[in-house]
Amino acid sequence: MAQSTTVKETGITTDTVPDVELKKVFKIFGSGAVVQGVDLQIQKGELFSILGPSGCGKTTLLRLIAGFEEPSAGEVLIQGQTMTYVPAYRRPVNTVFQSYALFGHMSIFDNVAFGLKVRGLPKAEINDRVKDALRKVRLEVMGDRFPRQLSGGQQQRVALARALVNRPKVVLLDEPLGALDLKLRKEMQVELSNLQYDLGITFVMVTHDQEEALSISSRIAVMNQGQLEQVGTPSQVYNYPTTPFVAGFVGETNLFECKLVEQDGAFLELRSNSGLAIVVEKPSDWQLSKEAWVSVRPEKIKLSTEHPNQPYNTYRGVLNNVFYLGDHSQYIVDLLASENVPPVRVTLVRQNTLGDKVPPFDSQVYISWTPEDCLALAKPMPQPSLDLL
Repeated sequence: MAQSTTVKETGITTDTVPDVELKKVFKIFGSGAVVQGVDLQIQKGELFSILGPSGCGKTTLLRLIAGFEEPSAGEVLIQGQTMTYVPAYRRPVNTVFQSYALFGHMSIFDNVAFGLKVRGLPKAEINDRVKDALRKVRLEVMGDRFPRQLSGGQQQRVALARALVNRPKVVLLDEPLGALDLKLRKEMQVELSNLQYDLGITFVMVTHDQEEALSISSRIAVMNQGQLEQVGTPSQVYNYPTTPFVAGFVGETNLFECKLVEQDGAFLELRSNSGLAIVVEKPSDWQLSKEAWVSVRPEKIKLSTEHPNQPYNTYRGVLNNVFYLGDHSQYIVDLLASENVPPVRVTLVRQNTLGDKVPPFDSQVYISWTPEDCLALAKPMPQPSLDLL
C-alpha cells in the first residue's frame, strides 16, 4: 500500500506519487529560456495555482504539462508516468482556456459531447456522461441552449463541463476567469473552489491575479523570469515570502533596501539606503548577509498624530494623501529620513469606522511597526548564466 502524508494547512491527503511532477524542465524559444530548470510536485486533490506577471513563463509551463509544447530539457510526469513523446490528446488531462473556445453553432449538450463523439463512444454512454457533467456544473436544464444565450459565467461552466466529461486525472485552467467582470469573477471563484473540492480532481490554474490565487488555492507557485521563486500555501507565501519579488508581487508591501548595522541576539539592526534605522526580528533561517531587503505590509503599520513612545521603528512624517476604499482607507505618508535625501514614501491601510478623524493633508503624523511585524529578506545572489547546449 502506498504511503500517504497530509499537506500542512491544506488538509489534503497526498499519495507518494504526485499527480503532476516536473523535473529540471527547460523550454527554449530562439536564444532565450522561457522556463528555466523548474522542479515542481503537485499532489492529488490540490487546487494548485501558478502565479506570476505577464511573460514570466507560467502559461508555457501549463502548455508543457498539457502536451502542447515539449520541454527542451527535463521531464514531465503525470501520476508517475513520463509524458515524453506522449501527444496532448493521449495525456490524462484536459485544458480550460480563458476564451472558453465553445462552438457557437452547437448546443451546449453537443459542445460538451464533442470530444466523446470524436472518440467514437456509444451514444448511450455519451448521453449519460454529458448529463452527468452538466449536472456537476449546475447546467443540466440548459443542454439545448446555445452559447450566445448564456452569460459569461455559464459559458465558463460549460467549458468546465467539457473538460470534466472526459474524466481527466488533472484539469488545467489557463486564466479561466480573466474574461469575466469583477463581481462575476468573485462568484466564479467560489463556484470553482467548491466544484474542485466536491470532485476531488487535481486542478492546476495559471493566473496573474494575486487575490484569486490567495483566495482559492491549496498551494501557490510564484513564478518570475522562467523560474519558481517560492512554492507554499497562501498563508506561507503572503506572510513569509522568501524573496523580495514574492513580497512585492503577492499583495502590497513597503520594501526598503538596507545594509546590516548590527546583529544582536534575536534582532537585526539595519539602515535603509534612505537613512531609516530599522529593527527586525531575525529569521530562524537567517544567514549573515551585509545587505538585505525589509518588507512591511501596509496593514502592519500604525498611524497616529502623537508619538507612540515605541523604542523601535517609529518615524515622523507628513500625510501626503488618503484614498477612501469603503471598508478601509489607504494612507500615503512621506518620511524625511535624513537631510539631502528625498522623502521615503510609505503606504499603510486602516479599517474605517464611523466617527474616524482623518488628519489634514500635509499635517505631521507618526508611523510605527514592531520588529515582529516586518521581515528581513537576504538579497538574492545573481543567477549564473545557463549553458544548455
